[in-house]
Amino acid sequence: MKPKQIISTILIALLGGIIAVFAYTKFFQEDKTPVITERVVQPVGLASLDGEENENLTDFTYAAERSVHAVVHVRTERMRDSYRDPIFEFFYGDKYSNPEPVTGIGSGVIVSRDGYIVTNNHVIENSDRIIVTLNNKREYEAKIIGADPSTDIALIKIDVEDITFIPYGDSDNLKIGEWVLAVGNPFNLTSTVTAGIVSAKGKNLGIIKDQYRMESFIQTDAAVNRGNSGGALVDLRGRLIGINTAIISPSGGYAGISFAIPVSIVKKVVSDLIEYGIVQRAILGVSITDITASLAREEGIDKIEGVYITDVRDDGGAKEAGIKAGDIILEINGIKVNSSGELQEQINRYRPNDKVDVLIKRNNKTKHFKVILRNLQGSTSYIEPGSYHSILGARFEETNPALKEKLGIKFGVQVAELRAGKLRKEGVREGFIITQINNNPVRSVDDIEQIISNHKGGIYIEGIYPNGVIAYYAFGL
Repeated sequence: MKPKQIISTILIALLGGIIAVFAYTKFFQEDKTPVITERVVQPVGLASLDGEENENLTDFTYAAERSVHAVVHVRTERMRDSYRDPIFEFFYGDKYSNPEPVTGIGSGVIVSRDGYIVTNNHVIENSDRIIVTLNNKREYEAKIIGADPSTDIALIKIDVEDITFIPYGDSDNLKIGEWVLAVGNPFNLTSTVTAGIVSAKGKNLGIIKDQYRMESFIQTDAAVNRGNSGGALVDLRGRLIGINTAIISPSGGYAGISFAIPVSIVKKVVSDLIEYGIVQRAILGVSITDITASLAREEGIDKIEGVYITDVRDDGGAKEAGIKAGDIILEINGIKVNSSGELQEQINRYRPNDKVDVLIKRNNKTKHFKVILRNLQGSTSYIEPGSYHSILGARFEETNPALKEKLGIKFGVQVAELRAGKLRKEGVREGFIITQINNNPVRSVDDIEQIISNHKGGIYIEGIYPNGVIAYYAFGL
């Protein structure tokens, strides 16, 4: 075959092959064109809620389950004298004046594995017996570890081991509008959970009657009723952020506003009561008021911010540091304060002899002052708790010098706490200042012990209350 014919044959074969492949691909083979797709990665999270979880949680079940077993029912019992008829007593003795039992209810929060329980002071105040009922219906008799009327916090304890408790949360970073749960026992209904939001912080209501009251309430719209006092306010992680304490209501029932003591205050009080048996309260040594528009106009204040100082104590750390009346407190250790409640909340974290940095505005200029905090008596030392007198049923403290000066008395010992005993039975109230016993002046706690121990028969006590009311009590030992 000639070369020309060979080449033509090869070209024809190649052309035929190309045509065959094209035809097969076009009409017989399935479409294998690659499809490019975008892989969407779905967000995946762990089912547990340990650690730093999403702040936007709206499911309440986890927080409720985590906290409901650590909130307890608190029942108190105390004996109250019935009406005493002197004619019946003359003929029949004391049989018609037997004391009557009085029962109170509230809530409490277990804060440790070994059975420490936080509640309100007004829940257990003046009680002779405290019965705690857990969520599983088990009952325990509790003992009082300590109480702080100034913050309305009390600490009691039951004898248990490894019990469910609520961990502390962070009330400082709590935001207005954040969801919270109120857990407690309203109207004797155990293990009740309600939800609401934080509607305000740092509220000072003037509802605590103690002369050294410290209020900086968290305000919520979670439903709180009578019996909720001492219960838990928790965040959506089930952590304790407050102790439910009060409501504002014209009827006595829930009306949309409730108040809780922030956990920043609770932690300090609990720690002091466990360690010292008494709260080691530190003060700046100033009298303060909130800044209003009218006050700003009167004092020439250019901006409504901070807390206004109306007076400075002579024995306080503020005066020693150079702070004056008319100054405005803007910050404590870098944390802004815009109300008396917020200022008190910050100072309450510290103990006597602690040093704090105070940012002051004076003549519309700012300046930092280093203040060494002192106790209520004007010194930097810790206060030693007095022991309960077994017969009188009271714990006594030295009277604040400023209070003695205000009342015009030179000496006297104050009733700090009352339990079952002679003083409560005769109607003595906490805060009463004993100035004389059987015409002997009382200048110290030791004087009370010495006079009582060396006397038999009747006891005659003279004294005065912080509001200036003079009172006299007489009873037999």
